Amino acid sequence: MKEFFDRLKCKECGRSYPKEAVHVCEFDFGPLEATYHYHKIKKYVSRQMIESGPDSMWRYEPFLPLEEEPTVGLHTGMTPLLAAKRLAKILGIKELYIKNDTVNFPTLSFKDRVVSVALSRAKELHYEVVSCASTGNLANSLAAHAAANGFKSYVLIPADLEPAKVIGSLVYNTRVIGIKGSYDKVNRLCSEIAGKYRWAFVNVNFRPYYAEGSKTMGFEILEQMGWKIPDHTVICMASGSLLTKIDKAYQEAILCGLVEEKPYAIHGAQASGCNPITAAFKKGTDLIRPIANPNTIAKSLAIGTPADGYYAIQTIRRTGGYAEDVTDQEIIEGIKILAETEGVFAETAGGVTVGCAKKLIQKGYIPQESQVVLCITGNGLKTAEVLKDHLNPIDVIEPHIQDFDKIVDFEK
Repeated sequence: MKEFFDRLKCKECGRSYPKEAVHVCEFDFGPLEATYHYHKIKKYVSRQMIESGPDSMWRYEPFLPLEEEPTVGLHTGMTPLLAAKRLAKILGIKELYIKNDTVNFPTLSFKDRVVSVALSRAKELHYEVVSCASTGNLANSLAAHAAANGFKSYVLIPADLEPAKVIGSLVYNTRVIGIKGSYDKVNRLCSEIAGKYRWAFVNVNFRPYYAEGSKTMGFEILEQMGWKIPDHTVICMASGSLLTKIDKAYQEAILCGLVEEKPYAIHGAQASGCNPITAAFKKGTDLIRPIANPNTIAKSLAIGTPADGYYAIQTIRRTGGYAEDVTDQEIIEGIKILAETEGVFAETAGGVTVGCAKKLIQKGYIPQESQVVLCITGNGLKTAEVLKDHLNPIDVIEPHIQDFDKIVDFEK
């Protein structure tokens, strides 16, 4: 394999670290990030080379932090980019696209991307046990990929997680451990466990590798847009990492000559019941005040102390974007309008993205003549219970044509 992955580097002080299972700078506690030999990548990659690659996220392998060929998630990624004309008309926008990770393989969320990278790297570093702190989607993905690749796995989740997401982990015979309290308490416990056991915690000691997998969604958007950067990209935020990594993909593509440089805006979306990043952005500060007790139906976004919140704010500001949040009722409306217009059933995080996009357009942060991509990150079957009191009831009739005629008006 080509030697493109360079090292780990502190995002604050710039100190270098070996390519091992470390994630925090020992001098200033800044997060570590994977860096690359971009001059080598630029000479190696081309649009044609990428387009002739595997029909998966691994067509962007030169931009990912591995030293050998990938071994996990070989069929993950390359999800559809849908032209959402019916939704665009309702939202009052000229050109709208849905990046649809509700159909990502194998567990129907964008988390399959990050886990594929993290576990491929875990194999390279000879780890046998993998684990994570999760609000649901990550647990599902880690359990599935671990089962398919012979890892022993443990997933730690808030004890009140949606039942479908709990089942979506248990089915893979992983060890599921429910923790009483919020996700942030789960995450703190995982940090302690990672310090004691030689486990690959994908979003703790393997976070520099794990986070890079999110870039593949950004690269796919660029390729599917005809190797162009969209004017506006709207992305839901939990830790804030996905937003920063999609921007990193855009920047790497510019640097390596895959797309032309142009102005673009990246917008962040959160639920009002857990909006630490949005709240700080709207106050004009970089200081994120933690949310001790998140209260939202969007449990997958309910991270009160977002690890990448500061960097998400910096990205939004640098690109001229905005951060918005929506209520639970607006989340429900976002889920329904996406399903009713485009046939895409998103989980609650998708309702956040659609609801915030609606507000951003109404408030003028996204001009009506713009080209917009909405990143929909997970499948609605995982959070279907939130809709049970918000949909029309079914009609129950006797098996007679007369009864059917009574409920159907063919002239409407």
